[in-house]
Amino acid sequence: MEILRVGIKRRVILKGTIASGAIGLSLTSGLITPNMAFAASWPANVFNKTNLNDALSSLGVRELAITNDILIKAPDLAEHGAVVPITVETAIPAIEKISLLVDKNPNPLVSTFELTQKCRGYISTRIKMKESSNIIAVVQAGGKFYSNRKVVDVAIGGCDE
Repeated sequence: MEILRVGIKRRVILKGTIASGAIGLSLTSGLITPNMAFAASWPANVFNKTNLNDALSSLGVRELAITNDILIKAPDLAEHGAVVPITVETAIPAIEKISLLVDKNPNPLVSTFELTQKCRGYISTRIKMKESSNIIAVVQAGGKFYSNRKVVDVAIGGCDE
């Protein structure tokens, strides 16, 4: 029985080695380009904005409807701004994107999540906050933009100057 277990483990290792070798060969031979294998390129023109209005404009927001249909779960007091857990949930239909902004951060746009039609309106992540501020969730659905905000007090800032 012990010999059989060793044989199974060796096969699993060999399968993993062969699969990773095939991916490596595909990358080096040009069959798969890095953009195809990894996430899309970084949209610096969106995330480098230094004020809230510019960040909203870079998302394509022209008109923003405030709604209580977006629920933001975050601590009222974050002990350290380097790791603030955030959950956004909404039942708004036809969601395309959910973006998170922190108005007093050096770069207000923290993240953007693109969702498919089969996804429900739910994201959960951790963000950095420089100081006590509003967390703003912007939901793009059906070509319109909806928003809600929550104030979070930060005891120790999490963004480097």
